[in-house]
Amino acid sequence: MTPERYRRLLDTLNRRQPDLTVIMEGVHKPHNIAAVVRTCDAVGILDVHAVLPENRAKVAAGTAMGSQRWINLHKHKDGVSAIEQARAQGMQVLAAHFSDTALPYREVDFTKPTALLLGTERFGVSEAAGAAVDGHVIVPMMGMVASFNVSVAAAIILSEACEQRRAAGFYDQPRLDPEIYRNTLFRWAHPKLAGYCDRYGVPYPELNDSGEVRHATRFNAELSAAKARQEAAS
Repeated sequence: MTPERYRRLLDTLNRRQPDLTVIMEGVHKPHNIAAVVRTCDAVGILDVHAVLPENRAKVAAGTAMGSQRWINLHKHKDGVSAIEQARAQGMQVLAAHFSDTALPYREVDFTKPTALLLGTERFGVSEAAGAAVDGHVIVPMMGMVASFNVSVAAAIILSEACEQRRAAGFYDQPRLDPEIYRNTLFRWAHPKLAGYCDRYGVPYPELNDSGEVRHATRFNAELSAAKARQEAAS
């Protein structure tokens, strides 16, 4: 790995926001999922949550989610459970949803811990999820169409969240939990080794200032021994 590449990984992790996330409820078109996740990466989101559709689109949607390397993707059985988990982490949960109480997105305080709920491309958020959130947010429309594509709406709203947080200094210093930071950095820098560690139950090793495994010989021995133990037990 080049020093420039490792520096970029560090700089990106230093800007990740532990208290900003997205919940996709039933979004199933792979290109929309990929676009939303790309936007999440661009604004510094580390964790994205999804409720996959219970239909033939589920496989394609799952494949689109699994192809994302820089974002942690979490699956939920339904929108309400995902909302409850976000709220348990101290987040306000706002649905991109038209209603009599919906606020224009620029009137929302996104410096608060926030989860943005996005519904399906055709029907929006479910009735249960729409009732369970803390509020609704909209992008005002000035034309004949009623709404933006879900990935476009996500980009518009999250760009506002990013700008508010940038102005408040949220990107100026690392905000992730140290253990999450360390583990994420190793997975990003050494995805194949991280896969072996996960498979054989070996803790992620410490990295040196160049992004390489600090005690490589010892780590390789530990990994080989764990692999041998697992193979002997199978």
